[in-house]
Amino acid sequence: MRHVADSFTWPFRGKPYGLWLEGVVAVLLTPLLTIPLLGYAVEATRVSELDPAAEPPRFRLTSRLLVDGSWMVLALLIVAAPFAILLGPLAHLISSPFAYVFAILILALPWGFVMLLLVPGATARFAASGNPRDLFDPVAALHAVSRDFATWNVVVAAIVTAWAMGIACVGLLCVGLAPGVFYAILVSAHATAALRPSSAQTSRQGTR
Repeated sequence: MRHVADSFTWPFRGKPYGLWLEGVVAVLLTPLLTIPLLGYAVEATRVSELDPAAEPPRFRLTSRLLVDGSWMVLALLIVAAPFAILLGPLAHLISSPFAYVFAILILALPWGFVMLLLVPGATARFAASGNPRDLFDPVAALHAVSRDFATWNVVVAAIVTAWAMGIACVGLLCVGLAPGVFYAILVSAHATAALRPSSAQTSRQGTR
């Protein structure tokens, strides 16, 4: 639990000025840099898994960042696909000029729950093993949640809180959306590392 509590200060560990400049620029260039940003989230999770006390990694465009980010995009699209398919039919059932808006609001809650149920644990396993198959194993994700529900619950709470704080930066703190989003990415990555598999599991995964 201490690991997750430290997540909220992790983005400021070490000498973060250069890192924050790189990160904010990357967020500002989204969706152009969506893949590198997701790859960076995996890299940040990996660094935290190896050493929770380490500083956040610098944002550097590398082949591994692009490969990891591409796998993450595919995994996120697969999770979102059923809800995207349901959007049209649900909107047609709603008699309103804002049917699609209402349909998105209705689907947002179950979609968010499924994302939080599957993605953090899968990301932690992928970061530990480097094996993309760990991103596409919902059974393993559900088993991990049931095996250590308390940790998953705290990690999810930290992720949701970090993104709420990041969005709040726009109006409440007058900092801007880009720094808030980058802060949420860093906090989420560090918290997600608490879901890392045991060394024995990681060893087996790495030899697949």
